[in-house]
Amino acid sequence: MDACAIHLAMVALVGASFVAVSAYYMHRKTLSQLLEFAKAVEREREDGEEELRRDDSPEHFKKYVEKRRSHGCRRKGNGYRRVSASMPDIVAISGYVVDGVEVGLPRLQTLPEGKPAGHVGSTKRTGHLLKPTSPKSPVASASAFESVEESDDEDNMTDNAKLNTYIHTNGNAGPGCNSMFQDLLNNNNANGEKIAIATSSMIRTHSVSGDLHGVQPDPVAADILRKEPEHEIFVRLNLSPNEAPPSLEEADVYRNLQACLELRRSYVFREVIAPWEKEVISDPSTPKPNPNPFDYTSQGKSNHYFEMEDGVVHVYANKDSKEKLFPVADATTFFTDLHHILKVIAAGNIRTLCHHRLGLLEQKFNLHLMLNADREFLAQKSAPHRDFYNVRKVDTHVHHSACMNQKHLLRFIKSKLRKEPDEVVIFRDGTYLTLKGVFESLDLTGVPFIVLNLKYNPCGQIRLREIFLKQDNLIQGRFLAELTKQVFSDLDASKYQMAEYRISIYGRKMSEWDQMASWIVNNELYSNNVVWLIQLSRLYNVYKEMGIVTSFQNILDNIFLPLFEVTVDPDLHPQLHVFLKQVVGLDLVDDESKPERRPTKHMPTPAQWTNIFNPAFSYYVFNITSQLRESKGMTTIKFRPHSGEAGDIDHLTATFLTAHNIAHGINLRKSPVLQYLYYLAQIGLAMSPLSNNSLFLDYHRNPLPMFFLRGLNVSLSADDPLQIHLTKEPLVEEYSIAASVWKLSSCDLCEIARNSVYQSGFSHALKSHWIGKEYYERGPNGNDIHKTNVPHIRLEFRDMIWREEMQKIHHFLHFQRAEQKAEAIPRRSVGDVNENAVLISSAFQEELWATIKD
Repeated sequence: MDACAIHLAMVALVGASFVAVSAYYMHRKTLSQLLEFAKAVEREREDGEEELRRDDSPEHFKKYVEKRRSHGCRRKGNGYRRVSASMPDIVAISGYVVDGVEVGLPRLQTLPEGKPAGHVGSTKRTGHLLKPTSPKSPVASASAFESVEESDDEDNMTDNAKLNTYIHTNGNAGPGCNSMFQDLLNNNNANGEKIAIATSSMIRTHSVSGDLHGVQPDPVAADILRKEPEHEIFVRLNLSPNEAPPSLEEADVYRNLQACLELRRSYVFREVIAPWEKEVISDPSTPKPNPNPFDYTSQGKSNHYFEMEDGVVHVYANKDSKEKLFPVADATTFFTDLHHILKVIAAGNIRTLCHHRLGLLEQKFNLHLMLNADREFLAQKSAPHRDFYNVRKVDTHVHHSACMNQKHLLRFIKSKLRKEPDEVVIFRDGTYLTLKGVFESLDLTGVPFIVLNLKYNPCGQIRLREIFLKQDNLIQGRFLAELTKQVFSDLDASKYQMAEYRISIYGRKMSEWDQMASWIVNNELYSNNVVWLIQLSRLYNVYKEMGIVTSFQNILDNIFLPLFEVTVDPDLHPQLHVFLKQVVGLDLVDDESKPERRPTKHMPTPAQWTNIFNPAFSYYVFNITSQLRESKGMTTIKFRPHSGEAGDIDHLTATFLTAHNIAHGINLRKSPVLQYLYYLAQIGLAMSPLSNNSLFLDYHRNPLPMFFLRGLNVSLSADDPLQIHLTKEPLVEEYSIAASVWKLSSCDLCEIARNSVYQSGFSHALKSHWIGKEYYERGPNGNDIHKTNVPHIRLEFRDMIWREEMQKIHHFLHFQRAEQKAEAIPRRSVGDVNENAVLISSAFQEELWATIKD
């Protein structure tokens, strides 16, 4: 039995050895045949290329093409299929058609990976049979090398191809960009003649390959080998159809929209000297933090004199002067302009046109994504050490009293109850209560969890809110200051998240400003990642019923007069002067859903407003402190109110005239005209979908994704982390949920994050460090992909579409100005109609381009 098993094993071993040896020789023979075939193919191609170089005549070219076609067919006998490394060059030879392409068309231009457009050099061809490995990556790919196969010298490029390559390359435009761009839009050559744009110059691919039908390029290898993301090439089509000249009705609509934009310019405060002109950033390193942010140096008193007249503060050079330094429109003019815009947004023909333009904007962006989404993705990957998590993002709308989450507040309350139970914290019902006594009186022993009502009362108890979330209490806000420092510490640890906290001034008394400034300075509440906004509460009716104020004028005096006093003479309020260096804006808050009466131009003055009803939202909208502060070299304060969260559309109309940015703005979905105006003016919208979901609007109905597609200036914000959010990073939670629900890409998230920095009130030096030294420029010139991770492709598209819309708006106004300018130019022949037309056209283009640049 054992001998039989041994014999079977020997037979099996011999059989297996024979099979292995046979397989080895068969495999070797197959490889030899493949190598011979590859060598034959290479010899044929080299012979064909040599033949083409010897003679470029049409007869030789036809013979070469027929020969290549005959060899490119399938060899049925051997079972091989001939696959060319690349198709033959499409050479411009008059009178012939090659593979369905008429000879005489410009050849397809290809660019090597990692080289900017316009610097293409000739490179030796490399076949598909050998796939070398990149020295920077173990990925074996042919695309990184095959992309140079069909490249030609720059001298062989047609003028039109050079022009399109230049304009399609993302980077800083040269001095001649403006004239070249105008010629390109009109399809003109250097002599001003009409030219046809070749298909090869209209459509560019991200990783260009010389093989149109063979092996496609490997995007991973192309991404790895890319070195200069600012030279991204993308599909940039003329998305504006050749529309017929607008009718008289359309022309009237555009004139009305232009008039609305002009009204906004007359009300919105703009600095005389822009921040980037005041402070030139030469040091690229991180701005150094202020080591002593609370030091005060006497500024001295200026001679300015101010007084309140009918709710408006007027400033004079001195007490004897009668000339107003900063003229401000009175209430009658403001309400007249407000009603004019309300009439415009209610007109049917204007609503129809704006709805059409907004839908077109949305579809243009969808088309852009279809053509360039993969290129944007690869461009992001080319920026080293930068992704969504380490780009700067600012929480542009978050209330200070709710800036922590519930778990954070719970831990803090437990800690204080354990460490300081005998601290006297409140005076109630004629007695002083300790912290432990407060919890015993409320029958709360241990604080198992925190439950908030809509007024931020922990566990529904107003006492706990006064102790832990107020700064004007018996302990002078010590607990809230300590809690704020812990939140600051979390922000500093995250490094890439910043916040603009909104803290309240109620207008009950003038000393509120000094109390708040004292709380900030004495507790040393400062962080490089935080600035402050002052939110003004619309609570006149409450204070009137309580007898605190007698008229609305008292509210205005208590809010604005201390600001003018500290601006004129900082020595009167030194702590307030130091605090205002960190204040960047004024907010206006209240429940917008409350019904209110629409104001008219014959409204009573603030001193005459003595009834118990709260003034309308637009009646509160007065902000004129910034001009005086700028004239003295102080930080300016901008108007950035809550608006459009609920209630009437009048709120959004008033803020269109006066505000730099607004919080929420979801009611813009109800008015296509206002939405289009907000797009044209690029007014910032700090939107909070999770907050809206809990109060007014379901998450899936929130218009943020629609606004983003259409190009409105939107950012994400947390609003009330204490009520809404569950994690330690509420802003990242907002981004995460938005990306999951609305399928936002990484590029979308980075663009929204960049918008948040641009909308914020942080200093020019910090913005330059966070998003680029030229951040204030529109389009790709103002972008640094290495800091924002936003591809130039995206911003160039946004800028191109916005300029097209602005050209439509400004067309008619500037055509009238051009006619007036042309009338003033002397002519050689008065009756020469052609010369007159040329003068008007030239003047019109000059006016239009000057406006678009501004």
